[in-house]
Amino acid sequence: MLLGRRDFLKGAGALYLASLGTHARAGVEDADALFAAAFQRKSGGHGVAIMGENGLPIHLVDLPDRGHDIVFDRVSRRSVVFARQPGAFALVFSHEAKTEPLLIASRPDRHFFGHGAFSPDGRILWATENDFDAAQGMIGVYDVQAGFKRVGEFPTGGIGPHECLLMPDGMTLAVANGGIETHPDYGREELNLSTMQPSLVFIDTARGQILEKHILKPDLHQLSIRHMDLDADGTLWFGCQHRGPLSERPALVGRAVRGKDLDLIDLPEDALLNLRNYVGSVAVNRKTGTVAVSSPQGNSWLEIDAATGRLKAQRTVTEVCGLAPDRDGFLATTGMGAVLKPDGGEADLPDYAWDNHILRIG
Repeated sequence: MLLGRRDFLKGAGALYLASLGTHARAGVEDADALFAAAFQRKSGGHGVAIMGENGLPIHLVDLPDRGHDIVFDRVSRRSVVFARQPGAFALVFSHEAKTEPLLIASRPDRHFFGHGAFSPDGRILWATENDFDAAQGMIGVYDVQAGFKRVGEFPTGGIGPHECLLMPDGMTLAVANGGIETHPDYGREELNLSTMQPSLVFIDTARGQILEKHILKPDLHQLSIRHMDLDADGTLWFGCQHRGPLSERPALVGRAVRGKDLDLIDLPEDALLNLRNYVGSVAVNRKTGTVAVSSPQGNSWLEIDAATGRLKAQRTVTEVCGLAPDRDGFLATTGMGAVLKPDGGEADLPDYAWDNHILRIG
């Protein structure tokens, strides 16, 4: 059974999976690929669903509030879902239902920004966090073997860090500083839109030292860098959200390579118009060399050739946002409860409103 919100908080994360037992194990064993995504039930409540390629949940994990992104540890085969900003919790869970979920609470003077990354050996979890009194982005450092105890932090060199990704060298963390100041006393209100300075930084995780910091040009200071993924060549693709007037049409997708300036991609005017100045998710299919970006505000989903930066395809899908590589395409989710498969098939779960991201497990 699933526990209610009060029981979750009282038990500090001692939850049960909805499909514990034979059904969950069989579903995991039979699936060609597994995916995880946070959701809100339109009938009430929040959770994470583990699903197969058919888009149907195999089992569910309850959450006390809205979840955002999920990160997977290949060593322990556990995942962590982070609360949507400004969120005060993260939850560790096993998609195979082998261990009891574990709640991680943020420090009282910090909150999570919805994203994180594991070290290659699975010993460390890094999480993007907000030192909200100092208006400073931080990376929280958590010792996995010590029960995810918070053991340190280092600055991101900017405000509002959102997604972070570990680079192929296994030591460098890429962090998208969105540049937007928030404070939990004001909810999600954006406090510094006139003075924003988004950046993309590369950080040496061993020393917590910034190796490179890339700042957009002054006329793009309201272009918040948010989400990222890596292609097969190690190029970092990123998507942005413009906080200036809707009448402006800045480039929203770019790529970054260590030692070079950020490269913003020229997209056709109609494609930019359809994104409505908002990229909600970025995913790369390394098999096909394709980058996908989505906009739930624009009900639009674009696919870009990673080698040339040219637009390959665009689709109109209501409230589409979550994207994950699957076979020769992408699995996609929507705020309307749909799970779209690369072959054109669709699973429809009308009681579910999927959040912004999907994790491909493994």
